[in-house]
Amino acid sequence: MTVDLAIVLALLVAAIAMFVLNRPRMDAVGLIVIVALPLFGVISVPEALAGFSDPNIVLIAALFVIGEGLVRTGVARGVGDWLHRTAGSDETRLLVLLMGSVALLGAVMSSTAVVAIFIPVVLRIAQNTRISPSRLMMPLSFAALISGMLTLVATTPNLVISSELVRQGHAGFGFFSITPIGLPVLVLGVAYMLFARRWLAGSTETGGARSRRPRLRDWIERYELAGRAHRVQVGPHSPLAGVRLDEAALRQKGINLLAIERRNGMGRNVLRPTGRSDIRVGDVLLVDARIPAEETDALLQRQDLTRIPLRTGAGYLTDGSQELGMVEVIVPAESTLLGQTVLQAQMRREYGLTVIGLRRGREVVREDFLNEKLGVGDTLLLVGFWTDIKRLQSTSDDLVVLNLPADIDDVLPAGSKGLHALVILALVVGLMVSGLIPNVQAALIGCLLMGLTGCIDFSSAYRSIDMKTLILIVGMLPFSIALQRTGGVDLAAYGLMSVVGDASPRLVLAVLFVATSTLGLFISNTATAVLMAPVAISVANDLGMSPYPFAMTVAVAASTAFMTPISSPVNTLVVGPGNYAFGDFVRIGVPFSLVVLLVSVLLVPIFLPLH
Repeated sequence: MTVDLAIVLALLVAAIAMFVLNRPRMDAVGLIVIVALPLFGVISVPEALAGFSDPNIVLIAALFVIGEGLVRTGVARGVGDWLHRTAGSDETRLLVLLMGSVALLGAVMSSTAVVAIFIPVVLRIAQNTRISPSRLMMPLSFAALISGMLTLVATTPNLVISSELVRQGHAGFGFFSITPIGLPVLVLGVAYMLFARRWLAGSTETGGARSRRPRLRDWIERYELAGRAHRVQVGPHSPLAGVRLDEAALRQKGINLLAIERRNGMGRNVLRPTGRSDIRVGDVLLVDARIPAEETDALLQRQDLTRIPLRTGAGYLTDGSQELGMVEVIVPAESTLLGQTVLQAQMRREYGLTVIGLRRGREVVREDFLNEKLGVGDTLLLVGFWTDIKRLQSTSDDLVVLNLPADIDDVLPAGSKGLHALVILALVVGLMVSGLIPNVQAALIGCLLMGLTGCIDFSSAYRSIDMKTLILIVGMLPFSIALQRTGGVDLAAYGLMSVVGDASPRLVLAVLFVATSTLGLFISNTATAVLMAPVAISVANDLGMSPYPFAMTVAVAASTAFMTPISSPVNTLVVGPGNYAFGDFVRIGVPFSLVVLLVSVLLVPIFLPLH
């Protein structure tokens, strides 16, 4: 062993120790490595910094941005809502759909982000169906890890290993090279969790106190709003077509116009109605009717307004809850509105909000509340755009915000751009699969289109990039160069070969899998991929075989992080909500890791021949 190799191994052991202790944080360890290796003269400074110019680093950053676009536009949440509607209270169907949805979504965006999105969805489903969260949270994390075995871009280790192949003069993996191994693992994972969930049975409590903040549906019930909201489309013969809102006099007819939905290319715009707003043929109006149902039906017929069923069953405003919301306000003693009727207060003109309910003490005023004079302590329920509701908090001295609904936390920054995000995602994936342009260019095109269509903005794009992960990768890449230059990779390959001797290639793959997954218990799967990829390729060279099955085995093993709650961030995220102990992951994860090992050893040489 040379002095340089001893230095590299000492630094590697120190880095692993710091990873295990989590002191300092992982990106700081990466920076320490970048500084230390050139300082000891093992590699040059340009070689230590070469990771910053690696196209895969840019690709990973771009994928973070595209994933953020899917979150901001509601695509990811839409999958969760569909899951809830489709599965109902059937636990078996729920588990199958949950794992399938998470794996497919994680194949094109960060698995950690997918888990973060799905945790509140799963908790809500568990609460509504009385299913223990512990029976769903571990399947959620397993599916997210398996998603890393479905596409090249699903997880960072895949890109790191593909980059190492290219660096050593081979072609990189294709977009779906790993899919033939990942799909069987996914199917087996679902079947395994259907069996293993009995070992996860626990309390049906969700692990945290329920929010005491009201929701829109609570106010709909309390103020008896169900049945008052209607979505109607303006027909070609409507007398409202081409008329300004102040000329239409809808309020005098007992109708309040809350919002105007207007088609705009692939999406729709939700417009704030003002007196100068014009109404067009084809517009969809969201209205609040204070008149009886029979009068409402007659009015809609006279105005050639076709009723469109509400998309949700809550009965009032939840159809437009991404743009529209409610707020409860109280009239203080210093308010200039005291003694005025609700109509005289002109809330719409002053604040852009419409009064739809009045409460005095515990009693709701139901009859002609618009002509009631306001008194101290009266509580008003206002409806309008969330932007106006937030503005009310800071601009009004006459009204004090009493309650903001919990639904405000669910508002998406670009909720109307979901179709745009899906089209862009399909384009990026298509470009990557076709190979017409490099993957990094395809991802950058996707980022630009996400910004151009309003799915993201610069601030959200920069915030979405996980610099901690990027610095970790850049910091660990010099180890690969240093180990190869000092003979460390050859030494590791020799040690591996001395263990397996003249065994069959499949046994060599099994040993390589075990070594990779074991190392992954102590350090991140990204760092594991950086260290093990050159070893795998060196072993293949020693055996005179193709490097691809060996590199693929490392890629699959790097995603086989099921065995401990600290093996991967997705496991750590579900520990609290699932109320798990360390032993739960060992008991459930170790057997399934052996299943993945068998699948890899059997299938990898079939789809990626050894010679």
